[in-house]
Amino acid sequence: MLERTSPLSQIRRAIASGSTTLAQIAGDVAARADWNASRNSYLYFNEAELMEQARSLVARYAVPASRPALFGVPISLKDCFDLAGTVTTCGSRRYAERHGVAARDSAMAGRLRAVGAIIPGKTHLHPLAYGITGENPDYGDCLQPRDAALLTGGSSSGAAASVQEGSALAAIGTDTGGSVRVPAVLCGLAGYRASHGLAYGAGPWPASAEGLWAGGAHLARSFDTVGLLVRDPRDLAALGHVLFGVAFAEIPRTPRVGFVGAEFVGDCEADVLAGFAAWRERIVGRSGAAGEFDAASWADAVGAVAGIQAHEAAEVHRGHFDEVGPAIAERLRWGAGLSAGELEEMERELVRLRAQMAGLFERFDFVMLPCAPVSRLCAGEDHGAVRSRILRYTAPFSMAGLPVVALPGEMIGAGLGTGVQIAAAPGKDAELLAHVGAVAQRIVDEQG
Repeated sequence: MLERTSPLSQIRRAIASGSTTLAQIAGDVAARADWNASRNSYLYFNEAELMEQARSLVARYAVPASRPALFGVPISLKDCFDLAGTVTTCGSRRYAERHGVAARDSAMAGRLRAVGAIIPGKTHLHPLAYGITGENPDYGDCLQPRDAALLTGGSSSGAAASVQEGSALAAIGTDTGGSVRVPAVLCGLAGYRASHGLAYGAGPWPASAEGLWAGGAHLARSFDTVGLLVRDPRDLAALGHVLFGVAFAEIPRTPRVGFVGAEFVGDCEADVLAGFAAWRERIVGRSGAAGEFDAASWADAVGAVAGIQAHEAAEVHRGHFDEVGPAIAERLRWGAGLSAGELEEMERELVRLRAQMAGLFERFDFVMLPCAPVSRLCAGEDHGAVRSRILRYTAPFSMAGLPVVALPGEMIGAGLGTGVQIAAAPGKDAELLAHVGAVAQRIVDEQG
């Protein structure tokens, strides 16, 4: 259940009024960090550095009027972005050994510092950001702070854990095939996957061909994008504006919302279907128009995305396939072995599917479907078969480079781990964030 005032609004007001200090915020972050049973929400955490960040920010912005937009707000950073003076592991000890200590901040870390955020540390991830479960043979599997029997999901596993445990108000993640959306929903959080082009385009960060990816490690550039995990979707518009340069938009008054048809969701668990139905009921009653769409043509999206992703990841990690465990090594070898003809066919499939997706947004402003067919990934179980099932739901939006927000089922009284994803056309991030913020506010207002 959401509180009357969002977490970002609460902390900003508390800092402005003096009812809390940055030293108190940093102390609270330190007390909550690595609360999960696996003690690995963070792969890099240094309490002394954290307290120094707080002191330095207070000294630098002694005059309240000079304070930047996210002054004192704790935001964790996924450990695939460089942070000066630390080692970027990408979830692999061998990767860490090869790359050593970063001499400078990545563009993403630099952006966090520029807006006054406190960076608690660098968060756990599935090795190379190439997995959906949050399992990691080098640094341990990432368990949910609220339930040690459950994995967080991945690859932005520690990002989800840091927000769930309260050591970060928000977390920077990345999403290639679902790596923000899946852990967000499994952990009862909201997650935002930015439009693919936004991560590389012009914005309030140093100009470069890599945009916000400068100083970050890629998995597959064709689908990689940045993202956020938060407790409350009402905070996404403000955070997206300050961090990613997303403009503010008016709340859509009569949005046209499309829902995936029943034939697509036949493999969903019962609680996921119940959550989807509950979300649909809420959205339909408040939308200008609603309808269903046929997603049968999306069946080939998983294969095309998986193949191109594996090929691009193999290029990045060529010569080091055996350093990250057999499952990932197998994918990398497969990607490396794809022929030019096979890749050309996959690219043609993407073009076809993107055209179909564009046609969908001629009918609807937003489209919605479950985020995953399962509501939990139990620790210690074999999840080899579930990966392709989850990607069937997330890969189509990745393929099209869409902005997507994942909303948890718990927000409307459904079960933990259930949730939906709402997508807009490429570049329509502002409209999407305004829409989900308004939906969340209506839910709060109805709660009284």
